Amino acid sequence: QVQLVESGGGLVQAGGSLRLSCAASGRSFSAYTMAWFRQAPGKEREFVCDISASGGRIGYADSVKGRFTISRDNPRNTIYLQMNSLKPEDTALYYCAGKRISGNGYTYWGQGTQVTVSS
Repeated sequence: QVQLVESGGGLVQAGGSLRLSCAASGRSFSAYTMAWFRQAPGKEREFVCDISASGGRIGYADSVKGRFTISRDNPRNTIYLQMNSLKPEDTALYYCAGKRISGNGYTYWGQGTQVTVSS
């Protein structure tokens, strides 16, 4: 199966930036819709953004639109999340996820990388 490994999380001050990466192993990465989710303590897992297999379609949650940018590099089997103008409410464990184009849900998940935004 596809293995996803996130990296790039850390501690940053409000207003700062971080760039997360998600490296995929396995075949057919270019055939998957990819997404970022996040989960803060005591809260439900939240959709952040997604990107189509080709990179041609991108969607963002309203809470991050204009601040976060998702991208993918299919030859490197990697997706990225550039996070700018970070807010304390962005603090969460960030997960990378993949969905087959023909699938009805995200079936591949990374282990998560922690993002902490201090005030």
